[in-house]
Amino acid sequence: MPSRRHCLQALGAAGALGLALALPGCGRERPRSRPVPAGAVVLALGDSLTWGTGAPPDASYPAVLARLTGWQVVNAGVPGDTSAQGLARLPALLAEHRPALVIVSIGGNDFLRRLPDTETRTNVRAICEQALKSGAQVLLAAVPRATVAAAMGQMTDHTLYAEIADQLHIPLQREGWGEVLADADLRSDAVHANARGYEEFARSLMGTAVAVGLLAR
Repeated sequence: MPSRRHCLQALGAAGALGLALALPGCGRERPRSRPVPAGAVVLALGDSLTWGTGAPPDASYPAVLARLTGWQVVNAGVPGDTSAQGLARLPALLAEHRPALVIVSIGGNDFLRRLPDTETRTNVRAICEQALKSGAQVLLAAVPRATVAAAMGQMTDHTLYAEIADQLHIPLQREGWGEVLADADLRSDAVHANARGYEEFARSLMGTAVAVGLLAR
């Protein structure tokens, strides 16, 4: 099945993004969202992949996304954080920044530490629900599951992200990290991107934001 990135590339002009939502192999129709204007505060909650481990600070995906979109993207990534730790940090971050959009990309450390999937699912869902309750929109970014195949470069999103996105009717960034971390040229080590990888992810995330209506183009 073709990846979302390849599907979007096949469309050509950005004006065909509406068609992308209906193309076979590009996933189900995504929820429509309200546009987030330039200058709005966007909170990027996550772990080392959000922080930008393996690249200079100005090459982290939140920094690149800010340049691409004009959003004020707050990098709330903490290396080593689990979903439970991200959930614990979230209330203070929401109160401080009052974001219009929260990008949630967390769970990789749960998988690496073999924490129960039920706990990770509960925590990620609670993060999304708290963000929604604050008045922010949410964009959930799927993280690959930790498997033997993943160690060999065959990355597959953990199913819990699609389940949560469907349950809460929020947009999902599919395969973004998987496509980056499966490519040795885009990694700084086995589990982190390099500067090129973070830029690739930010551009992929921007494509999803445009497709679901979070970003006008």
